[in-house]
Amino acid sequence: QVQLSESGGGLVQPGGSLRLSCAASGRTFTPSSLLGWFRQAPGKEREFVAAITWGAESKFYADAVKGRFTISRDKAENTLYLQMNSLKPEDTAVYYCSAGRFGGTFTRRDQYTYWGQGTQVTVSS
Repeated sequence: QVQLSESGGGLVQPGGSLRLSCAASGRTFTPSSLLGWFRQAPGKEREFVAAITWGAESKFYADAVKGRFTISRDKAENTLYLQMNSLKPEDTAVYYCSAGRFGGTFTRRDQYTYWGQGTQVTVSS
């Protein structure tokens, strides 16, 4: 079992930045582990944001965040990060950290076995 705990959400003005963290505990990750960030806005489906493979650090981003968000991981700290810059009101959502096993794609929700409780990000002036 893997437990995931997100932090770092909050209220930020448009154009601002936030860094989300996801601390993992329980089973350790392997090179084939896949870690990702998803988000869910009110009344909308949960959508893929970004993902990274634990071993090779291959990364993939949703078009909506490409060039603004950066995903990274710290092996020593067993922590996943999401640096979010140039935030827009449409980025407002609950952000979820997730973990699973890489099977060739990054965006499919069914690849992710473990989920955190989420952290709220609100972008508003």
